[in-house]
Amino acid sequence: MDKVADCIIREEFSRVCQAFSSAWSAHSHLGIWPIWRCGTPEQKDRFFRPALAGEKISGFGLSEPDGGSNIRAMKTRALRVEGGWRLNGSKLYITNSPIADFLLVAARTDPALKAESVSLFIVELPNPGMVITPLAKEGIRGSETGLIHIEDVFVPDDCLLGARTGTYPTLLDSLSENRVGVAANCLGMARAALEAAQSYAAEREVAGKAIGNYQAVAHRLADMAAQIESARWMVYYGAWRVDQGTLDAATAAKVKLVASEAALSVSEAAIRILGGAGIMRDYPVGRIHRDALVYVIGEGTSDIQRNIIARSMGFKP
Repeated sequence: MDKVADCIIREEFSRVCQAFSSAWSAHSHLGIWPIWRCGTPEQKDRFFRPALAGEKISGFGLSEPDGGSNIRAMKTRALRVEGGWRLNGSKLYITNSPIADFLLVAARTDPALKAESVSLFIVELPNPGMVITPLAKEGIRGSETGLIHIEDVFVPDDCLLGARTGTYPTLLDSLSENRVGVAANCLGMARAALEAAQSYAAEREVAGKAIGNYQAVAHRLADMAAQIESARWMVYYGAWRVDQGTLDAATAAKVKLVASEAALSVSEAAIRILGGAGIMRDYPVGRIHRDALVYVIGEGTSDIQRNIIARSMGFKP
């Protein structure tokens, strides 16, 4: 499918359950898209098609304890040995890792530590050299996330994705495209928060009239609607750029920044409109806000997106 269709699906999934959408997108995009992009026919038969059919669960191991998703700070190493590679390092906050059948693990293949030396390896699970510890999160609780300790994990040559340094461009493209997809997740959450707040504002009465008819509440709802509409145009413009083959990192950063901050702002405003009910589990807005917090941090923090945008303007933050 094209990226516009992908974003429509992500938006609708996230409008109902962001945890499901998170697990699905980590599997369907980051977990198998690079295999479709540069995998061998054998790798596609062995991993891509079973994952596409739902017979195997995948994930994407990039972020690390020290450097987050900063590729230049990556410390996980891949050492060439007879018949394959030995991986050592660690990965943090890896979606689906506690339940995955295989992971795409990013590691450096060049002792010189050049950025372009990063490659992706398909690691089947369980693996005796890979210890995965599930993590408890405040947001997207239904999506499994783990800390991974990697010690002398052997990966055969037929599980190196692309060439020794050939997956670096694919890795960058995948991150940029996924930021547009994540922005669609944020759009879905923001819509859900507005719908809950709008419904509550129409039903809850104070001093004989619905609270939505008080200017303070009405203006807050109007701002929420405007933020969502702005984010929608950004998301689907970004998706269109993907489909045109013209997406660049700065555009992806702008899309993700606007949509994730909108989801956070709109969900907080929804809690304020609901008042005491907003922090009760009988209503969804508290959960939506916790989930939205994940995306001003995950997939590149908002400040990382600002750095990318500023660099495209000629500055060096």
